[in-house]
Amino acid sequence: MADQTWRILLQKRADVNYLFFVFFATICSYNFHWYLTSGSLLPSPRIGWLEKNRYIHAVLFVTGLAGAAIFFFFLLPHWHWLLIAAVITFFYSAPKIPNRYFRLLRKIALGKTIFLAFVWMYVTTVLPVIISDQEWNTGFVLFAIGRFFFIFTICILFDYRDRQDDQAAGIRSLITYLNDRQILNMFTFSFLIFVVSTALLYSYDYKISIIIVLLIPGFIAASLFNYARRNFSDILYYFVLDGLLALSALLMLIPGI
Repeated sequence: MADQTWRILLQKRADVNYLFFVFFATICSYNFHWYLTSGSLLPSPRIGWLEKNRYIHAVLFVTGLAGAAIFFFFLLPHWHWLLIAAVITFFYSAPKIPNRYFRLLRKIALGKTIFLAFVWMYVTTVLPVIISDQEWNTGFVLFAIGRFFFIFTICILFDYRDRQDDQAAGIRSLITYLNDRQILNMFTFSFLIFVVSTALLYSYDYKISIIIVLLIPGFIAASLFNYARRNFSDILYYFVLDGLLALSALLMLIPGI
């Protein structure tokens, strides 16, 4: 997704050091979060595997941390921008830390869905622009808005699936706070903002083929909304819905787009 930003917005090759930093930082944060996660009220082969192989998450966390630290030094001029991403990512997982002070965040973590969507957008869209020393323009802003609200629609579905677990653990989020009708309204609003902001890129000389490719995953997510609220299978969530985040980047590899 970060590489896609370089190709669409900046029309240049990505900074390899940054891509490696994102790769290792993602491994680090992902495994930190899941190492702290235990049990689920929903049947999940993935959670069962996690409980038996928790040490793998610990190993991958250390590996990711080491790799991110190494490539961080190649990006030192932008350390303060990278720190913003690290802090937001930490606060997303912090309520799971077995410490009474961090557990207090469970009561005020209403924005955890927003945190996750924002950090994905920030890392894959905003930081590539900053690291490339490009000046922001309206097209960049529209792309970032579209990216955020698309990711947010996917996060809504994941948080809906995790609603029972979050309620049992005492973690408050927008999804545990809202009823089904309000969740639908929020999803619809986010989807519409995504579509409008992405479509408006046409006014800033972006090819119609690129705009269509960017829109396809969002429409797939919208078509799966009702089904995903009834079917919580690991394949649907960790392969299909997670895969939608990278789908447009993969489609752009097709010659002629």
